[in-house]
Amino acid sequence: MIKFRVTDSHLESYPDGCMITGIFEESHLFPSTKKIDNISGGYISSLLHRGAFQGKMEQTLLLYDIPQLYNRQILLIGCGKKYNFDEYCYRKLIRKIILLCKEIPIVKILFFLSELKIKGYDNYWKIRQTIEIVEEELYVFNKFKNNKNKSNQSLQEIILHIPNTNELTYCKQSIKDGLSIVHGIKIAKDLGNMPPNFCTPDYLIDQVNKLSSRNNITINIIDALEMKKLGMNAYLAVGLGSSYTPKMPIIKYEGHPKGSNVPPIIFIGKGLTFDSGGISIKASNKMDEMKYDMCGAAAVYAVMYIATELNLPLNIIGILAISENMVSHTSFRPGDILTTLSGQTVEVLNTDAEGRLVLCDALTYAERYKPDVVIDIATLTGACVVALGHHFSGLMSNNEDLANDLIIASKQSKDYVWRLPLNDIFQKQLKSTCADMTNVGGKSGGAITAGCFLQKFAHKYHWAHLDIAGTAWRSNYCDKSATGRPVALLSQYLINRSFSHKNKQTLF
Repeated sequence: MIKFRVTDSHLESYPDGCMITGIFEESHLFPSTKKIDNISGGYISSLLHRGAFQGKMEQTLLLYDIPQLYNRQILLIGCGKKYNFDEYCYRKLIRKIILLCKEIPIVKILFFLSELKIKGYDNYWKIRQTIEIVEEELYVFNKFKNNKNKSNQSLQEIILHIPNTNELTYCKQSIKDGLSIVHGIKIAKDLGNMPPNFCTPDYLIDQVNKLSSRNNITINIIDALEMKKLGMNAYLAVGLGSSYTPKMPIIKYEGHPKGSNVPPIIFIGKGLTFDSGGISIKASNKMDEMKYDMCGAAAVYAVMYIATELNLPLNIIGILAISENMVSHTSFRPGDILTTLSGQTVEVLNTDAEGRLVLCDALTYAERYKPDVVIDIATLTGACVVALGHHFSGLMSNNEDLANDLIIASKQSKDYVWRLPLNDIFQKQLKSTCADMTNVGGKSGGAITAGCFLQKFAHKYHWAHLDIAGTAWRSNYCDKSATGRPVALLSQYLINRSFSHKNKQTLF
């Protein structure tokens, strides 16, 4: 992993690093660029006067052996028009720089991009975003490749220059937070990218047990026998066709200074390690991607890891709804009626709408903890992909404050959500002639009717549902990979809650 650190030292203190500084189109130089220009006797200015560099967005120019700065590499990067520069431009610049570093043998880089002023965003945000983008661009999953080519062999250290000494402690904290979050994102990506013959329900349980050695963590595994005794028949039905029995690990993190009596935040992650669709079998052309149907559970697992890394002053419970939906003579069928843990009955019209069946029992199980809030995360519906594409996760909630908190965290982290309505008119689509409800409500509004189904099991607490079917992985043929979303969003939500507990403002 790349080493990150912040400094307020002068640029002369780093003779062996590539200095990266910016120029706007109007030839506005950053303070660091002006200093380089002065030391070199106007070398940068002369380049601008000759038209060698215009400062256009993402334009780059790598300079060697500048007068008075011999044996230095200096990368000028264009920042576009000063009045147009915003957080999106900043993210584009970081991505461009890292792509260049993959091509150029640079061991250490010194960023002066903290000098960029972005309304509403401080250096904490810039550092966090820098770390997350760097790690995203350098991520590779090559566990099963014989030729394990790395995306970058040379870059080892990134130094972020902060001119204000008073901000150094704050910015060092942003590095700690950022590195913990990107490590969690990597964990979620690695789990998501594992093939289903390796990442089985038993494999996920093994990974969960590894968390038991971390501070403030206790783990309880609910097995199929206990589920049967409890009456979790919907959850159990989904796994009937698999040789792996369903399990539901409960990961408890107790970090609140007032102890275990403080109501917890609960995350529930859908963990279908493979979803064939069951009897209502999926089309074969993209069925390989159904290994990603456990990305909700992977995100919850990663967030629990991050909570321990950051020692968050919160009580958090992660519930992983783990199963496998396969085709067999023992599989549950369209037409079956299931009695859920809540006592409500469900008529199964489509066995490929299985995620809501494991989640509904997990949502009822969560009641026993008298939670502050419950958030479920699931690759739930193709309809959400149709509605929001691959850019926004779908958000539904029965509580305005919780929904707003998640929307704020999504904007801060740039891990975006879009709220969809939960309205009684959609509930009519779930009406059954022979049970309390059906498990699907037709093609129209499919993401919303799935949320409405879950809402029937979440009326005893504040609840939100995140449909990440369009954001949990990239489906490109040459770049098919888990994204780690919405780990950044959920981590930011927890950090905001932590600062709220301390009666401080949120970080951005």
